[in-house]
Amino acid sequence: MMNLKTVLRKELKSKPVDESKLGFGHVFTDHMLLIDYTEGIGWHDARIVPYGPISLDPACQVLHYGQEIFEGLKCYRRQDGGLNLFRPRANFERMARSAKRMGMAPLAVEDGLETLLALLKVEADWVPHQEGTSLYIRPTMIATDNHLGVSASSTYLYYVILSPSGAYYATGLAPVGIYVEDAYVRAVRGGVGEAKTGGNYAASILAGVNAKHSGYAQVLWLDGVEQRYIEEVGAMNMMFVYEDRRIVTPVLNGSILPGITRDSVLKLAAHMGYETQEARMDINAVIQDIQAGRITEAFGTGTAAVVSPVDHISFKGREIPIGKGGIGPITQKLYDTLTGIQYGRLEDPMDWIVRVN
Repeated sequence: MMNLKTVLRKELKSKPVDESKLGFGHVFTDHMLLIDYTEGIGWHDARIVPYGPISLDPACQVLHYGQEIFEGLKCYRRQDGGLNLFRPRANFERMARSAKRMGMAPLAVEDGLETLLALLKVEADWVPHQEGTSLYIRPTMIATDNHLGVSASSTYLYYVILSPSGAYYATGLAPVGIYVEDAYVRAVRGGVGEAKTGGNYAASILAGVNAKHSGYAQVLWLDGVEQRYIEEVGAMNMMFVYEDRRIVTPVLNGSILPGITRDSVLKLAAHMGYETQEARMDINAVIQDIQAGRITEAFGTGTAAVVSPVDHISFKGREIPIGKGGIGPITQKLYDTLTGIQYGRLEDPMDWIVRVN
């Protein structure tokens, strides 16, 4: 068990009154969690302190060489007022894998979970109450050695910040269009695409800007070698429904982030009686299957949206509608079931929920 010190803020912030205007990632709670790492000592000096700026030397390695990782998960308020976490161990397990890939010191999964629960108990009143809202949790680890040189740091800072977030779909599930990127690439097999590190997202920004200018909400990335095989969508994994019964997603190959919502959807769908498959998906074959009516629905999966329906894609100047338009019945059912488990409205047959209180 990690020794944890707590220093509480003397004057607490005013919490948002209108939770319908929370948005995402703009408001932060009163406190944050910090833990230091020193080579030869390990992780030490765990503390909950008032939220505020972090002081970094201009030569700090994270600023120059991008040695950093992060995670994203949510805390949900149940109807009885209690709080739920959804598969938090999976997040800390993935963070440990990301740390290993980035040459960083992993934080033990149980230490990550234990200190997060302590922080959430301090900040429990910040978890919003309105339907569809949640408290977004951002664990982060950065390299903090202060010298210029491409090497693994001998010191790290791990911290967790919390942000009350509004309902992603305030007026119901809204289908989006996605743009298939065939000029830029996000990641390649053997690179760091499977790690949750900022460089992957930095590589996607320009394509995202271009897609937005063209009227598309997200970018669908193809593989970095042949630019032929579907990988992921923006900050989500991608899934296709074949003939109203079979759910297919690109197989993990080292350049695709192994999403926890992705894994949850595959397991939940199988539990619900659907066929599931991970496969190498050629964009040209997928378009043929869409046009032939074999693909009846498509959706992205991720922490923020949970499930995001896709009703059309754009590829090489062609706009291809998917299914009958709107939200497909399987997409809707998966969304309703998964969110029902997260908020405690439905039974948790997979034993995924960890109660904060």
